[in-house]
Amino acid sequence: MSTTDNLRAAFAGESQANRTYLAFAKKAEADGLKQVARLFRAAAEAETVHAHAHLDVLGGVKGTPENLQVAMKGEAYEFKEMYPTFLAEAQKEGNKGAVMSFQNALAVEEIHHRLYSDAFKAVGEGKDLPATAIFVCGVCGNTVLGQAPEKCPICGNPKSKFSEVK
Repeated sequence: MSTTDNLRAAFAGESQANRTYLAFAKKAEADGLKQVARLFRAAAEAETVHAHAHLDVLGGVKGTPENLQVAMKGEAYEFKEMYPTFLAEAQKEGNKGAVMSFQNALAVEEIHHRLYSDAFKAVGEGKDLPATAIFVCGVCGNTVLGQAPEKCPICGNPKSKFSEVK
């Protein structure tokens, strides 16, 4: 493997470790282990530092228009190809948990694609997006602008499951 291959693998590993440690932190917090949760969050932040360093060396962060195009391409792949394939396999295997997880992700990735497309258009016109609150459903990841809905249209959970992104 080349150094570039190693950087890509390291970026993927550090990124996955970040998300895993954040999930571990959430569980430790629920278990009443606040300092263990803090340790997991600290390690997750360190993994983010590593991932960003690897991505930087790879030249993976460009200008915002290019970054939006990369994001749109990734989201389109996820909702058009990746998740439909994963969903079909999970349905075939009767894995209900995976079916629900993939259905939620598929629906939300299409929303992300639309949001990125809107941002790309605005940036192309030399503008930012209009200032508004952004909320994310903590169950399915649904991302909405303005106000959180009373009931999530993706997973059906109540407004209380949404958190505002600052």
